[in-house]
Amino acid sequence: KYQRTLDPVETLTFVAAHTRRVAVGTSVLNVPWYNPVLLARRLSTLDVLSGGRLRVGLGMGWSPDEYEAAGVPWQERGRRVDECIRVLKTIWTANPVEFQGTYYRIPKSIIDLKPVQKPHPPIYMAAYTSSALKRTAREANGWFPVGMPIGALGPMFEQIKGMAQKIGRDSTSLELIVRANVEFADPLPGQDRLHFTGSLEQIAGDVAATRTLGAAELVFDVQFSPGVDTVDDMIVRMEQLWELSKAS
Repeated sequence: KYQRTLDPVETLTFVAAHTRRVAVGTSVLNVPWYNPVLLARRLSTLDVLSGGRLRVGLGMGWSPDEYEAAGVPWQERGRRVDECIRVLKTIWTANPVEFQGTYYRIPKSIIDLKPVQKPHPPIYMAAYTSSALKRTAREANGWFPVGMPIGALGPMFEQIKGMAQKIGRDSTSLELIVRANVEFADPLPGQDRLHFTGSLEQIAGDVAATRTLGAAELVFDVQFSPGVDTVDDMIVRMEQLWELSKAS
């Protein structure tokens, strides 16, 4: 399903040019695949052109084949993520910029323009492993999980906030944003049903549970939803879900 896709940054630039208020964001950029200097400039450009509406979702992917295609060693992905994020933040917040790491070096340079948002656009990470949770607590403005049972989100988010507090960050500033891969279908038995799948009423119940959890936002990924044939059909389904969710 990912054999025919548009590049996210260029696509969001197009969206930003045709909108005025909606936030534009990635879910997610696998940062080891990018040169962080060029990525920092591309994202700064998008934040400037959108008037400060960029949200940056960062991750490191799951497929060794994709790393091979990108020419990046799979075994080094965690260390590269850490260093790339440090490079991004350095470029966004300093002038002149100077950086010396294991994988990247920036001689003293002036790199402008800076993002509109200060100190930088908000960063969100989807994380599940212990090291990735620690990275989220250390570097991110929020946690952006997908494909997890709703009941597991609360305890894991509290774990992230606890990690953040231990290193001196304000854990109350961290946001929980849930991504839902929605699948509309006939009503499904409870024991066999994944969250955000099934009937409109079942999915509306999941929306209510996510709201009770305290999530700041719920993002629906509707691009690969089985059982919906057209964009117009999807719009109708989402409008129906919105009305049900308001009533629940």
